[in-house]
Order: sequence, then C-alpha cells, then structure tokens
Amino acid sequence: FITVYPLLYTVFASFSDAKQLLKLEGPMWWPLEPFTLRGYELTFQNAKLVPSIFNTLFYVIVGTLGGLVITGMAAFVLSRKNFMLKNIIMKLIMFTMFFSGGIIPLFFVVRQIGIYDTRWAFLLPWIMSAYNMIIMRTFFLGIPESLEESATLDGATDLQIFFKIYLPLCKNIVYSVMILVFIDYWNMVEQPLILLGSDHEDMYPLSIFLSKINGGEVGIAFAVAVIYMIPTLLIFLYGEQYLVEGIANSGSVKG
Repeated sequence: FITVYPLLYTVFASFSDAKQLLKLEGPMWWPLEPFTLRGYELTFQNAKLVPSIFNTLFYVIVGTLGGLVITGMAAFVLSRKNFMLKNIIMKLIMFTMFFSGGIIPLFFVVRQIGIYDTRWAFLLPWIMSAYNMIIMRTFFLGIPESLEESATLDGATDLQIFFKIYLPLCKNIVYSVMILVFIDYWNMVEQPLILLGSDHEDMYPLSIFLSKINGGEVGIAFAVAVIYMIPTLLIFLYGEQYLVEGIANSGSVKG
C-alpha cells in the first residue's frame, strides 16, 4: 500500500482539476471532479516533445548497449585468473563506489577533454558502472574454466569466447545490467542540465522537457509525472524476474 498509493495518487491527480487539487485536504481515492485531460493535452501538443523522445531513445539505446559491452568486457578481463593486475584494478574500481568527486569535478573533466555541450558529455561519464561490473564479474568467476579451455583449443579468440560462450551463459545477468543502465540514463535530470548547457535544448532528454513543461501548474505536473513513469514501470514489470534472478544467481551457472 505504501508503495502503490503514491502512484495511484499521481494518476488520479493527473485527471483532476488543478483548482480542486489545491483545495484538497487528506488522501484522494478517485480523480476529483470535474475530470480533465488538460495536462495531457498541453504535454502532447508541445512541439519539443517528439525531439525529446528521440533524444532519450538515443541516449538510452547507445548508453545501454555501450555500457553492456564495456562493462561486460571489463568484467571478463578482471575475472581471468592469469591476469596479474586484476586485484589492483578491482580495488581502484571499488574505490570509486565509496568516494566520488561529484558533479562539479565531473563538469571540469568533461570540459577539459572537449566533450562539453555534446551528446557524449551525457553518455560517456556513466557508460561504465562499477556496481554492474562487479555483478557480471562475480558471475563470470563461476563459469567452469573447462569451457574456455575447450574453446581455446578449438582456435577461438578472446572476443569469440566472450560473445559466444560467456554472454549466452549469463542472459539473466545481461538483462539485469541492461535494466539498471536503462534506469540510470532515464532518471538523469541535473546531469544533462549541467553538461549539455542551456544553449543546446535540442539535445535535452525527455526528463528535462517534462521537468520544464509544467510551468508551475499542478495539474500538468502530475500528468507529466504519469507519462514519465510509464516506461520505467513497464521495464520493471517485464524484467523483474530477470533482475532478481540475475543478481541472486550471480555466483553460479545453472544447467
């Protein structure tokens, strides 16, 4: 109830009159009369909606696929028992999980390397996740070495072993990482505002568009919230099983 009621409240408020919402005291169990679709109409009539959707799709698709490949390759290398530097590199990566410089040092780094005010400023800093890498590495450590040895004897390269043996064996892990990366990119608001700059609104994702369109009107704000949470709810409902099983079984191989 504690989890679901705020979602229901948001949905009910999106169909309610703004003036009635301001007068409301206490809980709401049904949309307040008169019912209205004003919030949804103003949102979908905005000319910036479609470009924002395409920007978000670009960031999510490129970021998710790129993050999966880079994170998976890092996990694959750091799971090799004959890699002498794996312990040192793992400690350095885990260090970043406990100590972060924050958004301001990140801004200076992004500007210094020349990707400020570009789409890459929003993609590259988060394309590698230490947490996701540790999940995949833990699973890779549980894969029998005999599989890799057999593939090596048959002439397979490291890339072939990674893409044709390891990834197919960890579908749940792959789905789990994809969901986590998707949610990370979908929920970013302050990052694109800082790293893309105010002169590049044509590159803003849907999160920025929806945060600016409400114009202070409470009815539109709730409608925007409903629109924004639908994709994440669908992703979670579809991938909940993969997410739970992938993390729970990250140290073993079934079958």
